[in-house]
Amino acid sequence: MQASLSAAPGRAGNVILCAEGLTKDFSGFTAVKNVDLRIREGSVHALIGPNGAGKTTVFNLLTKFLQPTRGRIIYRGEDITRAGAARVARMGLVRSFQISAVFPHLTLLDNVRVALQRPRYLATQWWRSVTALDTLNARAMELLDAVQLADHAHVTAAELSYGRKRALEVATTLALDPEMLLLDEPMAGMGHEDVGHIADLIRRVAQNRTVLMVEHNLNVVSQLCDTITVLARGEILAEGNYDEVSRDPRVREAYLGSEPADD
Repeated sequence: MQASLSAAPGRAGNVILCAEGLTKDFSGFTAVKNVDLRIREGSVHALIGPNGAGKTTVFNLLTKFLQPTRGRIIYRGEDITRAGAARVARMGLVRSFQISAVFPHLTLLDNVRVALQRPRYLATQWWRSVTALDTLNARAMELLDAVQLADHAHVTAAELSYGRKRALEVATTLALDPEMLLLDEPMAGMGHEDVGHIADLIRRVAQNRTVLMVEHNLNVVSQLCDTITVLARGEILAEGNYDEVSRDPRVREAYLGSEPADD
């Protein structure tokens, strides 16, 4: 398992997504303050930090579910600071959510077919017969196979384990053909076996796209991610590879508290 999770060295290329001075105020409370981020194309980049550090707020700002109070967001050289979430998704910047977002009473195949309708504009072609969706079956099965769920294609999503539901979410996200995949706590609430399965899945899908993830499981982060940005109280505390940030005394204090002074 250790070898299968290791991130390939030297995959990162040019900056695909960056934030400059990103700040978000909520009624006098500053949740995110002057955050500068550079996400390199082809990398797996993690946002980590203790509870309340501002990770999800940064995530929501980058994916345009929130508008920043100040700062800029640039995706592939284009300023998307004031763009809406739907527009940036169409540009290839696609996210998942902490809470499971599948249709529980549809089969896995139908869940993926629903996602595939958007890029093919079938969702708005209401006059077409439902059999038109059969043209999506081959691609839907490819995506289910990619997340190792092809054998369960005709099972309803409600019957899946939690880990397999998260894998299905990855398949529906990949149906939008993202250039950059943003995963919000993909391991949350999982047992050890499911964590290993989803970590391997992320590594596979990251082979030809950029991944930014918010994650609490530091064991997975240490083995999967090229770059780690540590947030604390809404600001960047440290950044680098896992060895670099784990040795930083400020990071240790943020996670573990100050060490007692010697007598």
